[in-house]
Amino acid sequence: MNTNLSLAAWRVAAGFALMLAGAAVVPACAQAPRDAIAAGAFAYDRAAPLDLRDSLESVDGDVEVHAISFASPRGGRATGLLFVPRGGAARKPGIVQLHGAPGSARSIAAGSLRLAKRGAVLISVDAPFARRAGQMVTFTEADSADHVQLIVDLQRAVDVLLARSDVDPARIAFVGGSYGGAVGTMYAAVDPRPAAYVLFVPDGGMVSHVTDAQGRRGEQLSGMPDAEWNRWVAAMRPVEGIGYIARAKPGSILFQNGRTDPFVPAYKAEALHRAAGSSHTVRWYDSGHRLPEQAAVDRYQFLHERIGTAPVTAEERAAAAAAPAPSDPVGGGVRRG
Repeated sequence: MNTNLSLAAWRVAAGFALMLAGAAVVPACAQAPRDAIAAGAFAYDRAAPLDLRDSLESVDGDVEVHAISFASPRGGRATGLLFVPRGGAARKPGIVQLHGAPGSARSIAAGSLRLAKRGAVLISVDAPFARRAGQMVTFTEADSADHVQLIVDLQRAVDVLLARSDVDPARIAFVGGSYGGAVGTMYAAVDPRPAAYVLFVPDGGMVSHVTDAQGRRGEQLSGMPDAEWNRWVAAMRPVEGIGYIARAKPGSILFQNGRTDPFVPAYKAEALHRAAGSSHTVRWYDSGHRLPEQAAVDRYQFLHERIGTAPVTAEERAAAAAAPAPSDPVGGGVRRG
């Protein structure tokens, strides 16, 4: 990247490069405390009204699909999709899901529907960048506000599930992939209410994502002025998930990573697993950023064991074993969507 780029041009070029590379932005507040959780950075009033708005959009088989929004404690309204299985047990498991980047709740609706058809009431939340037009990444404090708001909104989505009479409060899970998985590394440390967290192809956050094993700046940010870089790193590192994930409930996380993932190299995934501790479950796959169908089967089995969704069938196992290896069209990987 041309180091003589103006700051405005650099922001556009770097943001585009990071989106193509699948960068997961997990920034922090400019004045973030050393221990952001202890300082209450992600706290909010759980007794505040949800102001839930719900509109039935469609029915797919035995699952209703609703467009929803609810009041965000950090301002504005959080948006997303709600999937409600009809019939079945009176009280069902609940799942909060977060998409990749760039992406939205609608971009992963097919996967959400598959999970809901396993018997779970599911809320798929839009990240703040998915609720507006414009750049996903600004490389300013606005990114920090987005990240904090998203962690709070994920907690608020659990509040929405718990307010329902058809959801069992003891059987809640979080599922996040790629960017959603990276955000989940922080969320798992903040909110102990879910019984399980499924994080697939995550790394430990944005600083981890754009630096090498020695902590040096990645090539895609070589044009960023040093003063901007230093402020950005100093602001983000105090709330980066890899620094907190050891606080997640022991044994509650399923990590799923690809051995040849160009966006989350094995050494970065291994660093995240070590930071979390040995009590959690780790699954590796011979793939890039796009995991094979076997990963979905393993995910379903983990959720069945932890929150009681439908068990994996023999037919599903056979189909996963017969499925072709996924193609990763962008340099061995795909965008983190």
